[in-house]
Amino acid sequence: MTTFDEIPEPELPPPPEDVTPALQLKNVGKSFGSVIALRDISLHVDPGTVTCVLGDNGAGKSTLIKILSGVHQPTEGEFFVNGEPASFSSPRDALGAGIATVFQDLATVPLMSVWRNFFLGNEPRVGIAPFTFLDTRKAKKVCREELLAMGIDIRDLEQPVGTLSGGERQAVAIARAVYFGAKVLILDEPTSALGVRQSGVVLKYIINARQAGVAVVFITHNPHHAHMVGDRFYLLNRGRMTNEFERKTVTREELVKAMAGGAELEALAHELEGANVR
Repeated sequence: MTTFDEIPEPELPPPPEDVTPALQLKNVGKSFGSVIALRDISLHVDPGTVTCVLGDNGAGKSTLIKILSGVHQPTEGEFFVNGEPASFSSPRDALGAGIATVFQDLATVPLMSVWRNFFLGNEPRVGIAPFTFLDTRKAKKVCREELLAMGIDIRDLEQPVGTLSGGERQAVAIARAVYFGAKVLILDEPTSALGVRQSGVVLKYIINARQAGVAVVFITHNPHHAHMVGDRFYLLNRGRMTNEFERKTVTREELVKAMAGGAELEALAHELEGANVR
């Protein structure tokens, strides 16, 4: 059986220096009535890099994603896109600014063909308004070319997208976002429901997007996956940023320990050792 330790980490080129962040939060907070979901969150995401936000369930990752994607507006703090102040009232506003989010459900229609899912809601048309028709030939050609650019060759674009593997469906969603002009790509736990092999495939697509100059925000609870592709790491715990690391200054083991809580992890290890002795 293949394990993560047997998968070599890729040789990533160094991230670009002295660039304007594609996305930046400064002291952002979000409250729902008396419930504080996020407090004092600061992070920045540079073009051509993978920024990983790690946290367990309940850490605030979902709320952070919804702020970045325009679903929620911050209660406090500043939000910048390409160095300019930004405020989104809907996900459509965020998409218009080049911020695309791939949620866990992928926003695909399982019984619809691969190429129809690729263009869902943005199908190319031919003819003169109001007499326009779906340009099927162009849609299939573009879909195949874009998927090939992501490293995936689907034999039959007419097959329902629900028949693809989890990794392939992620590839379709990622390629779709990049094709429609995403400058910032937010991925919500893209490997959480996948096996080792399929997770490796998705991580390869993340690197491809990085090399295309896209700023990738990789939301995950898996430090092993994060360290394979990440340039910068933010640790989120109970609505607060607890740590920030760069790839060149942190090992995978240190990242795992920091996410697990260090002292709490050691206490748990001693407790388990004691239970095994009995």
